[in-house]
Amino acid sequence: MTQALIVIDMQRGFDDPVWGPTANPDCEANVSALISAWEGRCPIVVVRHDSRSAGSPLHPDAAGNALVPSVAAVAPDLFLAKHVNSAFYGDHDLHAWLGERGITEMVICGIQTNMCVETTARMAGNLGYDVVVALDATRTFDLTAEVAGVGMVTRSAEELMATTALVLQQGGFARIATTAELVAG
Repeated sequence: MTQALIVIDMQRGFDDPVWGPTANPDCEANVSALISAWEGRCPIVVVRHDSRSAGSPLHPDAAGNALVPSVAAVAPDLFLAKHVNSAFYGDHDLHAWLGERGITEMVICGIQTNMCVETTARMAGNLGYDVVVALDATRTFDLTAEVAGVGMVTRSAEELMATTALVLQQGGFARIATTAELVAG
């Protein structure tokens, strides 16, 4: 099979209130549905973010570093830990691993839509993979920041998810799909 499922940063620490308001409460259930559809059929890669910030809920010493139960129960074909946004920069060479197996297509899901999911999808697209992002199997959080030349900017998690989908699709990095479409296909 030339396709893999990439499950990104489905960690308990993202339930910490420090992240703020989130979108898509069905994310974990949709990720579980994708895993069930892929198990025994195509390789599954599970990615965990190991923050280097001591106070982060995702730091390796924090309870929040643990994977959510539905993902922790999976026996992935590859598990990798990373410190940055892209799954291509982890403790295993994802690009080499995929290449050794002839994998040219991937479905990406997980947390955060506009951070690690988007960065991984962009890199995968640039590397020549056929990428699908299961948007309803991702979630993110509201963002507010002072941006130079723009002023104070606030975007809801829903707006960020929609913008990520638009940019990935129209930028030619990935096709956007729903869990139901992928499970049925």
